[in-house]
Amino acid sequence: MQKYYTVDISGKKVDLPILPIGNGINIAFFNLHGAQALTEHCARHVANLVDGAEVILTAESKGLQLAHCVARLLNHDFYAVARKSKKLYMQDGIEVTVQSITTKNIQTLYLSAHDVKLLKGKKVAIIDDVVSTGGSLLGMEELVKKAGGEVMVKAFVLAEGEAADRDDIRYLATIPLL
Repeated sequence: MQKYYTVDISGKKVDLPILPIGNGINIAFFNLHGAQALTEHCARHVANLVDGAEVILTAESKGLQLAHCVARLLNHDFYAVARKSKKLYMQDGIEVTVQSITTKNIQTLYLSAHDVKLLKGKKVAIIDDVVSTGGSLLGMEELVKKAGGEVMVKAFVLAEGEAADRDDIRYLATIPLL
């Protein structure tokens, strides 16, 4: 029988399935893929956290639709995406290596030359669905620095575990590591 953790995200209660990720650690799995109403709800609240940013940066894949909706709400024509694989059009971009709690292996984040130009000289809001150990966040911060931008704010739907104790991030709700 599936177990769930219920979280209140700015007035919307969501039941998150509890899933094992190894080493005796379980997570309350949050997934915006395909959840249009939940994504729009979260985007409205995250947009308030990052108002004043000139450009949005997220990592693929679960932050994509959130970034899209936040950029729309802030009237941004574009947002930047840190990809987890190097696409054909990204040969002249930049990259950094990271490790996150939900990825067993070290991974590389790639930013296209187009997105590097978007970030250069701009106040950047890094947004994503969940922050936990901060590995992916650290990679995105490094991409902003390499691109010549300035991290203005880091905002998430959920802060997981000890991430909730950080004073350098903003978030809508917390979830535990189980």
